[in-house]
Amino acid sequence: MTKNKKIIVDGKEVTILLENEHEFISLTDMLKAKDGDFFISDWLRNRNTIEYLGIWESVFNPNFNYGEFAIIKSQAGLNSYKLSVKEWLEKTNAIGLKATAGRYGGTYAHPDIAFEFGMWISPKFKIYLIKEFQRLKSDEHDKLKLEWNLQRTLAKVNYKIHTDAIKDNLIPNEITKQQINLVYANEADILNVALFGITAKEWRDNNPNESGNIRDFATIEQLVVLSNMESINALLIGQSLAQKDRLIQLNKVAISQMKSLTENKAFKKIK
Repeated sequence: MTKNKKIIVDGKEVTILLENEHEFISLTDMLKAKDGDFFISDWLRNRNTIEYLGIWESVFNPNFNYGEFAIIKSQAGLNSYKLSVKEWLEKTNAIGLKATAGRYGGTYAHPDIAFEFGMWISPKFKIYLIKEFQRLKSDEHDKLKLEWNLQRTLAKVNYKIHTDAIKDNLIPNEITKQQINLVYANEADILNVALFGITAKEWRDNNPNESGNIRDFATIEQLVVLSNMESINALLIGQSLAQKDRLIQLNKVAISQMKSLTENKAFKKIK
């Protein structure tokens, strides 16, 4: 799936594409900040540029064509030498640059490479580009952290409602603390099985090297559904519905709500 974001760099709008969890910065947009006539092909035919791209690809691209790269490198810098982005990609199987068509068409580069290209625009532009890109990543991290904390808080609030319902309806008087804990754990696993298809103990047995518990590794969608299920289970407990019947109902809720959330475009935008 392809998405795009915008940042403003020294007064110029620069597009960032997110494609299959990889980000690419628009060199075409960056070029608008360059004084005078300058083309991406001018930058690409430079020997220093080719050497840098080759080193980057050798580190991150296991399918890089070193044979074609050696030929290109030997010719780079010659007055008669010309190289387009398309030719570079086709000959070397490079992944650091990207040529796209359509609404957001143009030449894009991995942030590492885009920062180097920024120096060709101007040292000032490169500094602002890095600054704005870092600000964007920081904002995204803060947003994700806030959403995660919000969902964890919501889960904790509903957990209190859930345990209160268990206490008021399922726990007899004058039993031991150990017996009470067994009832709580048993009810928590009703939710685990309904949503995750596995008990807390089964998850620990299958993940002996992981710290935390099954819920610590839940997705945002699962945490949302879990918090809803805790409220629903509290209501079903209050209605004196048998545990096995509640499990069936809760599993149906989990399937329905997970399907709704994973297909909801509005919910996907906040991730």
